[in-house]
Amino acid sequence: MTRSRDHDETVIAMIRDDPQFAAEYLRIAFEELDEEGGDIAFISALRHVVEARGGMTVIAAKTGLSRESLRRALSPSGNPTLKTMRQVVHATGLTFAAIA
Repeated sequence: MTRSRDHDETVIAMIRDDPQFAAEYLRIAFEELDEEGGDIAFISALRHVVEARGGMTVIAAKTGLSRESLRRALSPSGNPTLKTMRQVVHATGLTFAAIA
């Protein structure tokens, strides 16, 4: 019997396995920001990249945010500032220029 993974685990594994995939994944989410639910999809994609790049604790330390603040900002109901998103994107090793 094979073990199945949920969608989030699969996407995170794909990002870990292919560093270029992270930029492409965020680029597509960024392009869809103006669509209905696009903001939630972008935050979800960013959360996947954060998990793939070390997790909340590692990225929080790199941004200077508390782990809890980062978790709240990237939650489905989160509303991070542009400054926070920029810090998070940079902490994952990417830039907005790379994903825009």
